Amino acid sequence: MERYGSIIGLKKSELKEYKRLHKNIWPEVAKIISDCNIRNYSIYYKDGFLFSYFEYIGKNYEKDMEKMADNSVTQQWWDICKPMQTPLDTRKKNEWWASMEEVFHQD
Repeated sequence: MERYGSIIGLKKSELKEYKRLHKNIWPEVAKIISDCNIRNYSIYYKDGFLFSYFEYIGKNYEKDMEKMADNSVTQQWWDICKPMQTPLDTRKKNEWWASMEEVFHQD
């Protein structure tokens, strides 16, 4: 199992709608997340930023992320959510959410 944390900006004017969408996540979106071996997925908000955390239990992260990105329902979900978000300038090439370095973990 691998842990992933990432961060992105959220336009403050979009907070209410973003929370509404995620309170009522589309069942197809929830299913593809699970099908791509993601577990214990959470998104937190603070001061204009979203922080996500999840655990990956699969064997090929890149392949599973391609599977998710190729899913038509996921693409529709992203088409709604992405305009609400503001990616960090410091993100790596080809990242939307910027990866974060884990500096501490305790089970």
